[in-house]
Amino acid sequence: MARDISTVGVVGLGTMGAGIAEVLARSGLDVVTVELDEAGVARGRGHLEHSTERALSGGKLDADGRAELLGRIRYSISLSDLSDVDLVIEAIPESLELKADVLTELDKITRPEVVFASNTSSLSITEIGVHTTRPGKVVGMHFFNPAPVQKLVEIVKTVVTEPEVVTEVVAFAERLGKVPVVIGDRAGFIANALLFGYLNHAVRMYEQRYATREDLDAAMRFGCGYPMGPLALLDLIGLDTAYEILDTMYHQSRNRLHAPAPLLKQMITAGQLGRKTGRGFYAYDAPDSPTVVSDASVQSTVEGVPPRPVARVGVVGTGTMATGIAEVFAKRGLEVVLRARSLEKAQASVARVKKSLDKAVVKGKLSEEDAALALGRITPVTDFEALADVDLVVEAVAEELSVKQAVFAALDEVARPGTVLATTTSSLPVIECAAATSRPSDVIGLHFFNPAPVMKLVEVVSTIATAPDVVATASAVCSAVGKHAVHCGDRAGFIVNALLFPYLNDAVKMLEAHYAGANDIDTAMKVGCGLPMGPFELLDVVGLDVSLAIQRTLYNEFREEGFAPAPLLEHLVTAGRLGRKTGKGFKDY
Repeated sequence: MARDISTVGVVGLGTMGAGIAEVLARSGLDVVTVELDEAGVARGRGHLEHSTERALSGGKLDADGRAELLGRIRYSISLSDLSDVDLVIEAIPESLELKADVLTELDKITRPEVVFASNTSSLSITEIGVHTTRPGKVVGMHFFNPAPVQKLVEIVKTVVTEPEVVTEVVAFAERLGKVPVVIGDRAGFIANALLFGYLNHAVRMYEQRYATREDLDAAMRFGCGYPMGPLALLDLIGLDTAYEILDTMYHQSRNRLHAPAPLLKQMITAGQLGRKTGRGFYAYDAPDSPTVVSDASVQSTVEGVPPRPVARVGVVGTGTMATGIAEVFAKRGLEVVLRARSLEKAQASVARVKKSLDKAVVKGKLSEEDAALALGRITPVTDFEALADVDLVVEAVAEELSVKQAVFAALDEVARPGTVLATTTSSLPVIECAAATSRPSDVIGLHFFNPAPVMKLVEVVSTIATAPDVVATASAVCSAVGKHAVHCGDRAGFIVNALLFPYLNDAVKMLEAHYAGANDIDTAMKVGCGLPMGPFELLDVVGLDVSLAIQRTLYNEFREEGFAPAPLLEHLVTAGRLGRKTGKGFKDY
């Protein structure tokens, strides 16, 4: 293929094939497309006309440019019309048999030097390539949907792919304005291998009624900054497509976490495939519509239960989280009693709150008067007795069970009956804190995210003993201070960490296996999945020691083999490479 590519064949004109054809034509290439029959051609032409019409109305294309683009695309129902193309991209449905048949035919029709690229998202390129006489010229070229918008292209090489073919396909992807990452041939490649384990885990949480679909999705949007929640994303991808990808991954990896959740099969059988059928995890106002309509399956966790009144709040602790929570409450008009072990620590905490409020004033987010009022609402104390008349106490001390239990035992002695006792733990069992008191029904988890004044999410964690009006109170308090509450049960990781850290651990295992480099994996997840940070950037920010502790907690609770911490993570922590805080982690700073 050491020559200029001017004409490209595209086999298959579904959503992906039509999108790829548009990308090629936008780049000035002539495109010959092939579909099974005239009906398929008409559907493909419709996709292209609709997509370019949207680009025209959005000002991304003018009328002449659109006409020129569409004029570069020819349509056919015969593979023999690809005899003169310089490259073929196959984008037919995810069936190894169908793809093998197409490539066998193309092998007879095209010139010997022509490269075949498959857009498969999960099938083995090696298995596809062996059905030709030129397996060294077969690669994966996995575009992401919608192809005209998404920048990432995974270039998949097999053990027999010729190195110069990889080099030239990478250059070709760059010519199309894409960001290529080169990887080996294994199920799911980078993005899907990491993404679909996480999506499957979310389905299992929903299936087990651990959390509602709305709370699962909101947790990942507000807690991690993801553009979409996992269940809404599955509806967009299509549940049938997700099932096929997971099933292929499971058959290659035999990792139980890739085994499709039974609920997926049930929904597919019922015809609930997501947006394309108008119903999946959510109901939509029409097939292919993004507009969600309400349905009977939405239920509030605290509906009809009156909350307890909360006007005064106690905060125990002086760390970043404690001072952040104190600031959140004080800014919203609640009186705050901040308990520290010494007066010096208490005063230092109030000084940190003042510094944060001053920053908000400088940025124009808060008036000087409101900042002064907020600061005036915080009373620093050193005795637990000073918390005797508060309505809610939030514990935010060190993440050690014995330390937290001592705090709860002390609170049990002084807090008046009816006071809600909350812990901000991110990984310890809330029921263990409750057990240190004589009033476990008054104890709940309120997991704020760092930095508390900025992050909107709070996970409200109920134990098997938490009273319904305590749950209602926690929910009402979150609403009063402008936070988005999501409800879940008391098990390791709650929602966010339980979904996030196995994904991060899988990324470490992928790096450990020398499948792809840290930068390529980060690029794939940011560019391909729209995540705000790649897994290794995020691990270095969180701290590898903190990440390892959370992963160990998840493994010890669920005993899932796939949750066992990656040895590489253990080794880096042992070596003192903890991420940004030590200047070295997966990357050097």
